[in-house]
Amino acid sequence: MKENIPRGASPSRSGRKQPPPPPAEAPPRQGASAGLEQSGLEAYFSHHRLTARDSLMRLIRSPLSSLMTWLVIAVALALPSGLFVMLGNLGGLTEGLEGASRISLYMKLDVDDQAAYQLSQKLKERPEVQSMQFINRSQALEEFKSLSGWGDVLAYLDDNPLPAVIVLQPAPEYGQAEKVQAFTESLSKLPEVDNVQLDLQWVKRLNALFEVLGRSTLAIGALLGLAVILIIGNTIRLAIENRKEEILVVKLVGGTDPFVRRPFLYTGFWYGVGGALLAWLLVNMALLWLSGPVNQLAALYYSSFNLSGLSIEASSLLLLTGCFLGCGGAWLAVRRHLDDIEPK
Repeated sequence: MKENIPRGASPSRSGRKQPPPPPAEAPPRQGASAGLEQSGLEAYFSHHRLTARDSLMRLIRSPLSSLMTWLVIAVALALPSGLFVMLGNLGGLTEGLEGASRISLYMKLDVDDQAAYQLSQKLKERPEVQSMQFINRSQALEEFKSLSGWGDVLAYLDDNPLPAVIVLQPAPEYGQAEKVQAFTESLSKLPEVDNVQLDLQWVKRLNALFEVLGRSTLAIGALLGLAVILIIGNTIRLAIENRKEEILVVKLVGGTDPFVRRPFLYTGFWYGVGGALLAWLLVNMALLWLSGPVNQLAALYYSSFNLSGLSIEASSLLLLTGCFLGCGGAWLAVRRHLDDIEPK
């Protein structure tokens, strides 16, 4: 009995049914469907990029108010930064005044130049000594004649009344007042030494002055940093009030709290970055304005001192500080005011 075969169908040679053809591939989905297929991490960073760009564009679209806020932040950051730069320059300036902290060893009169020179070579090898200068008795007499103006009187003396002198410059790691004093006491016990002269009071005053200036700068910087946080926090609070209706709509459609906070945190970040960049510009402009008179003053004292600006490390620290203060002020404002906005 023949098998019934539908019309239009060609039977196989073996009499078996052919397997159905494979289904055609579905066309690739586009638009929103393709966006849903992105990985969660990629979508997260993509939203961060869009939010950061949108927050920056909002500030640019209101240039006057944004510039005023940036300038206030810049002044608050520029004051402590400028003080730190001036302290660094003063530290470099005092390096030319190291002679005031040198130790002068006056030999006994019965110690000849050869014995004094041998002692100077021994002291030069000590780790506390950075540099050494030996002045024999003849050089000391000639220097005294040129400085005192008593050359004619000293010419009538039979013997040289001045001893040999060893001038020592302490190493930087031994430049503190306590270490210099201990080193001076050990030198005074040498049998060849008659007297040791050191202006230790000047060293103590200089160290105390720099300590006071450094702590004062830190205190001023902390107060101004708090002021920056309050300024940015108040600015973000106003932005939250202006976008209250938008926040309510986002929460009604299911927007999470991190999603709602993110634009305001990025706004605080951009305020901090812009203020730090303007502060860097203000500090360098002030140093450029002061460089001319400072160079003229240094030339009058035959010094090669030049003002130095913010280094790469200091500039990076200033930028990071601005970012931290901006995000901190925005976070405080968001936590205080944004959580109170809830749809009823």
